[in-house]
Amino acid sequence: MKYQIMVKMLMLLLSRRKASAREIAERYEISLRSVYRYAEELAVAGIPVDVSRGRYGGISIADTYRLPMGYFTKDEYAAAINALAAMLSQVNDEAALSALEKLKMQTKRERADVAVNGGIIVDGGTWGDTKKFSDKMAVCEKAVNESLSLYIDYISRSGEHSRRVIDPHVLIFKQNVWYVYAFCHTKQEFRTFKIGRIKSARFTGKSFKKREITRDEIPLGFGYRSDELIEVTLEIEKDRLPDVEEWIGIDNIEPRANKFVAEVSLPDDEGLVSKLLGFGGGIKIVSPASLREKVIAAAKKIIDSV
Repeated sequence: MKYQIMVKMLMLLLSRRKASAREIAERYEISLRSVYRYAEELAVAGIPVDVSRGRYGGISIADTYRLPMGYFTKDEYAAAINALAAMLSQVNDEAALSALEKLKMQTKRERADVAVNGGIIVDGGTWGDTKKFSDKMAVCEKAVNESLSLYIDYISRSGEHSRRVIDPHVLIFKQNVWYVYAFCHTKQEFRTFKIGRIKSARFTGKSFKKREITRDEIPLGFGYRSDELIEVTLEIEKDRLPDVEEWIGIDNIEPRANKFVAEVSLPDDEGLVSKLLGFGGGIKIVSPASLREKVIAAAKKIIDSV
C-alpha cells in the first residue's frame, strides 16, 4: 500500500509539478506525517522532490525531471496513449482519463535539442548526457521567452548550496558554456547563473515584467574581477590549433614565423591549469612564468600519483 501511494504521488507531481501536503493527504487518505515521509523517501531515491513552506511552499518536483529513459520507449508510450484513447472513446473512466493525461505529459522526444529564439538549434547536452542538461535548458528557455519566474536549487563553484527564486531575462552562451542572466529575489539584484550548476528548477507559477537591459549592462566576466585575470602568451602546435581556437577564439591567435601565438587575458585559477594540462605537449606557456610553474607542479603531481 505504501509504495502504491508513493507511485501515485510521483505521478501526481509529474502531472501537476506541485501540490499541497494537505491535498495529497486527503486524496490518498493518509496523514500529513505520511505525506512528508513519503516525499522524503522519494527524494532519497534520487527523485528531485522538494518540501518547502511559505509563499512558494508545498510538495513539488523539478520541472527539469522526467521519467528515466528506460521507463517506456517512445513506441511503448505511443501504444499506451493510443490504447487508452481508444478505450475512452467507448467508455467514460476517470482513472483511464487521468492515466492518459499523465502519459501525454511524459511523452518522450526523439532528441533533446532545444530551439532558441526560433532560428537557432542547440544540442545543449554533454557527452554521456542523460538529457538532464537539455531539460534544464528547455525550462530556462521557456522562462526567458515567456517571462516566468523559476525556483532553482543552485550549487556554486565553491560548493555553496542555495535555493532561490529568479526572473530569467537572457540566455548567454560563452566558451561552450550556457548561462542564464536573471534577477535574483534573494540578493535583490541581477546575477549570472551557470545552467550546468542548476541542480533542479521548477516554475513558481508566477510571471514577471522584464526590465529593460542592454548588452553593456550584462557582466560577461562572469564573476572575475580585473585583478583575477592574467595576461597569457601561448605557443600552439599546428595539430592542437583547432582545439585552442574553440577555447579562446580564432581572433586571439595569429601566425608568427612557423608558430601560432595567442595573447589573451584568462582567469588565474585552477581551472586554467587543468585546461592547459589537457592540451598535453601541444601548447607551450611563454608567459607568465608563474603560470608555467603551476602547470609543471600539477603535471608532477599527476605523475607521482600514477
